[in-house]
Amino acid sequence: MRMDSGASRNANQGVLLRSYDGATRLRSDVRDVLRPPKMGKLWSHSGDAVLPFVCTACLASLLFGYHLGVINGALDHIAAGLGFADDAILQGWVVSSTLAGAAAGSLTGGALADRIGRRRTFQLNALPLFLGPLLSSNSGGFESMVLGRILAGIGIGIASSVVPLYISEIAPTEDRGSLGSLNQIGINIGILLALVAGLPLAHSPNWWRAMFLLSTLPAILLLLGMFKCPESPRWLVKQGRYAEAEAVSRLLWGKTNKFEEEIGNLKTDGSETFDEDAIWGELLSKRYWKVVSTGASLFLIQQLSGINTVVFFSTAVFRGAGIKSDVAASALVGLANVMGSMVASSQMDKQGRKYLLMSSFTGMGASMVLLALSLAWRSLQTFSAILAVLATVAYMLAFSYGAGPVPALLLAEMFASRIRAKAMAFSLGVHWVCNFVVGLLFLSVVEKVGVSVVYLAFGAVCFCGTFYVSKNLVETKGRSLEEIERELSPAVYNDAPGFAIL
Repeated sequence: MRMDSGASRNANQGVLLRSYDGATRLRSDVRDVLRPPKMGKLWSHSGDAVLPFVCTACLASLLFGYHLGVINGALDHIAAGLGFADDAILQGWVVSSTLAGAAAGSLTGGALADRIGRRRTFQLNALPLFLGPLLSSNSGGFESMVLGRILAGIGIGIASSVVPLYISEIAPTEDRGSLGSLNQIGINIGILLALVAGLPLAHSPNWWRAMFLLSTLPAILLLLGMFKCPESPRWLVKQGRYAEAEAVSRLLWGKTNKFEEEIGNLKTDGSETFDEDAIWGELLSKRYWKVVSTGASLFLIQQLSGINTVVFFSTAVFRGAGIKSDVAASALVGLANVMGSMVASSQMDKQGRKYLLMSSFTGMGASMVLLALSLAWRSLQTFSAILAVLATVAYMLAFSYGAGPVPALLLAEMFASRIRAKAMAFSLGVHWVCNFVVGLLFLSVVEKVGVSVVYLAFGAVCFCGTFYVSKNLVETKGRSLEEIERELSPAVYNDAPGFAIL
């Protein structure tokens, strides 16, 4: 009986244990279902260490976007307040003077970054970014306003070349794409902040002075923040300051062999000499011209795709399509720009730069065709308003997914370290010149041939961009800058997949 009783107790205990295990598993399963899904990190532990320095540099990107967007809603009030409300030419100069200054700034930024270093260039650049809006906010006439806008343009031009350069050189290889895309996110947030800052204009016509004054704060933060940021270890290696470069690399990438992986091989790499930087004329030499022309071509395609006409003239297009809330629709476009950039940040190091560019240009081309048809076909006239908004939002999403953030990042990766700063400056100079020309000629061309024809032409450029990227770019995802440089060195140019001139 004791044997049976013991067996019974064991059996009961087994049932209880199985019941307890089953209940435990059930509670665990319920917790798993109810627990919010874990979001994947956008960058590694090394990326976390670099992030504060990247965010500090992106203060310049934020000012880039702010100074482009601040004039959008304020121009009429500025013209009225300064006495040139009836002069469209002077109003045009207030807008375009920033682009002219940016073209000059982008060309000088590379030389400054090579001569005095990336960090000191940021600090020096805080000066025009502070003085420009300060002068504009206190301007008493057209001349002082334009001078302030030119100074701000010089600042954002320098920022446009130095920010992606600095991020690409301090970011660890595996996180370079996601961290590099923060540059574009900063620009888009700056544009949105400018739109938000302009809301009080409806009740206070002189608020535009405060709008300019507000932008001096990020400039001050940029100047002070850069005292805490390290110099680019790659620039230090170019100067022969190897001990400093190794100390900085350990700060950025941790106490591992990252220095030898990322930087140390430069000491013995015979493809480059770091005693002195390249001169401007070398960008046109046989050794570098193919890769330099590729960089310039990417920005040429980007600007001829019509992005700035969408940004600057979307409100007018929506108004012409019969949309009453044209300002709200433009704000929706700006929001789409930010959202697309955030998606690109999460995909940059997963899908790769080439894939994002091809997808982006294809989506932009399809959106432009839809926008053109919605404005031209009478059969779609009933739906033209909603189609115009949907097509414009889709275009902006596609642009911010690839064509917006990728070119600056990709160029910083492609260019050899000896020419990187100057080649970036040259390519960004092409960007700003095209920006100026397209903005200057858009309205006059639309008057002659119609907006639909112009948008179809932009769509054709986008599809050409997809073909060009597929044939002429190599993928740089997950590869160190030195690996990319060796592949694109003169010894392998003939074997590399077609870095042809556009």
